[in-house]
Amino acid sequence: MASEDIRDTPLVDALSERYLAYALSTIMSRSLPDVRDGLKPVHRRLLHAMREIGLGPEGGYKKSARVVGDVIGKFHPHGDVAVYDALVRLAQDFAARYPLVDGQGNFGNVDGDNAAAMRYTEAKLTTVAAALLEGIDEDAVDFRPTYTNEDREPVVLPARFPNLLANGAAGIAVGMATSIPPHNVAEICQALLHLIKFPNATVGKLNEFIRGPDFPTSGILIEPTEAIVEAYKTGRGSFRLRARWTVEKHGHGLWHAVVTEIPYQVQKARLIERMAELISEKKLPLLADVRDESTADVRVVLEPRSRTVEPEVMMEQLFRSTELEARIPLNMNVLDATQTPRVMNLREVLSAFLEHRHEVLMRVTRHRLANTERRLEVLAGFLIVYLNLDKVIRIIRQEEEPKPKLMKAFKLTDLQAEAVLNMRLRQLRKLEEMEIRREHDELSAKRSELKRLLADKDRRWTAIAADITDIRKTWGPDTPTGRRRTEIGTPPKDVEIPLDVMIEKEPITVFLSEKGWIRAARGHLQDRSDIKYKEGDHGKFAFFAETTDKLVVFATNGRFYTVGCDKLPGGRGHGEPLRLMIDLANDQDFVQVLVHKPGRRLVIASDKGRGFIVAENDIIAQTRVGKQVLNLAEGERAVAAAPIEAGHDWVAAVGTKRKLIIFPLKELPEMTRGRGVILQRYREGTLSDVVAFRRADGLTWAIGEDGRTRSETALADWVGKRGQAGRIAPKGFSRANRFT
Repeated sequence: MASEDIRDTPLVDALSERYLAYALSTIMSRSLPDVRDGLKPVHRRLLHAMREIGLGPEGGYKKSARVVGDVIGKFHPHGDVAVYDALVRLAQDFAARYPLVDGQGNFGNVDGDNAAAMRYTEAKLTTVAAALLEGIDEDAVDFRPTYTNEDREPVVLPARFPNLLANGAAGIAVGMATSIPPHNVAEICQALLHLIKFPNATVGKLNEFIRGPDFPTSGILIEPTEAIVEAYKTGRGSFRLRARWTVEKHGHGLWHAVVTEIPYQVQKARLIERMAELISEKKLPLLADVRDESTADVRVVLEPRSRTVEPEVMMEQLFRSTELEARIPLNMNVLDATQTPRVMNLREVLSAFLEHRHEVLMRVTRHRLANTERRLEVLAGFLIVYLNLDKVIRIIRQEEEPKPKLMKAFKLTDLQAEAVLNMRLRQLRKLEEMEIRREHDELSAKRSELKRLLADKDRRWTAIAADITDIRKTWGPDTPTGRRRTEIGTPPKDVEIPLDVMIEKEPITVFLSEKGWIRAARGHLQDRSDIKYKEGDHGKFAFFAETTDKLVVFATNGRFYTVGCDKLPGGRGHGEPLRLMIDLANDQDFVQVLVHKPGRRLVIASDKGRGFIVAENDIIAQTRVGKQVLNLAEGERAVAAAPIEAGHDWVAAVGTKRKLIIFPLKELPEMTRGRGVILQRYREGTLSDVVAFRRADGLTWAIGEDGRTRSETALADWVGKRGQAGRIAPKGFSRANRFT
């Protein structure tokens, strides 16, 4: 190698240059589909090669190996495995909504089994593929040299069929990817017709026609309408798809759930295998067994563990734990007409297809017009010959070079003279002359029509609309192939899986010590004399619960925490620190611990005397960090959380200086989060405790640690308005200034 051929280049520049070339090649020549025909290069070359071999829908099959050989030999410089895999997917009716290849032999199945080797299978084009190729011989699209420079291949197909949305696409390039689910072609055609009539139609309006994806394996689409519209507006999003199932009832209250349709691209065998694994791991406690009874149709039988299990509850657990519910991504990242990759919304994709069809119509019309004018020119020459037949024959017989003589004698063009010289003698009869005149008149009318089509844009769009209407009729909702398969369902209601179904229900007694150690003893213990605590520690909370209950913990930081009773340590020993089960700092303490009762309300308050009413349903925390409900100022702490039971209509608040105020419960607002309003004002001291009670029953407070209480019904002296200071508590009131 000559020295001048060697140049010094920084490694980073050399790598960047080569990687950029690789990235562009991957994006444009491998991974992203063209918005016009919805195909990647390998699929386009497959269809073109099969057409050249003569594998049309009406013809016979040929070995797939022959097809793959032609593709890699003439058009696609890649391995035969990659090409055959692409061919197989085009033939799988469970992978492609409208297959482009009609396969004969084993092309795989929904279980995930592979297709047979290419030497055993045969293939030809479907009518959908034929529609994609229609017009390719009439200069409808550009051609380019193949990688061998020995042949030519189409840059894009004429695409009479809206393949991109109808069959979808998926691919991963360098730094970008595409994922477009399949749709119903009849709905696509309806949207296209509307867009022709109203070019400025919104995505929301187009969504009324294209209601969502339509998958070859059916299923039920449960994505909310507003989410579907938003995904189509941005070109990015996802769709929730669920399996279809029914309940088969048997005798004596027994039943089975039967899955008849599974989500798109979910392998049935892998799905069942995963269910079996979860059953063995005891992560599906409601499911006893799963059986595959599928034949040509999907039939997966799910046997519940108990006849008392609700089918909806069992299926909801399976939807959450298995691929019976799948999320199908949408990322309409495609190559536009200038081969630029970009994410398009639904309207842009449909408009790009219509613009392509308009361009194809213009090119085909010009091609047909040129052919028509060429034929009319030839026919005009023939008519001249018939008027001077004897002279023409004499010139041809006598002249060594008759062509220039004919052109000069009858003012013929080169094309006309050549056609006359190539004319057969049998065409000289009178009947043939009449046939030529009839053909000339027909072609003259056709030429006028083609010129009008080229000159009138409205006429062209009318022709495109008629073509789209014909596509809709061919693959319409009344045809076996065209009917919608995926049901557009409604978002499912939140089915709460009861803990008593998931967990064995047992009575327990919960103990929480002053220092925060918690445990749960079996049974509802009336005698608690045997309960021991660590040295220097003593009991703070003790109450009855069930293993299926949830504990609601209110802390001095104003946060609520949620702990499942099934997760509490056993009654033996001293238990475990509750702080380790929730994220509570050491400088914070527990204010209240209650068994959660859905629908109940609480009065919560801080030491500054501010508080409000909150619904228990709004305080359930989903994580260890809890849920902030009572907002606190600097130095402020939460001190009270009192349940509001049925019939409670008044609130009592007492401060550390023993002043008591009683006011109607309705004076407190109900909130989900905030600082609240002032319950009681203090010149000195802070709020100590709050309680809700029924005025007619009187105010009750504890007078000892042995469970004794005292009630007072004569409360007129302490009744006031919310925010007042109140009066000194009645004689005998708790020295701890608390109600419990």
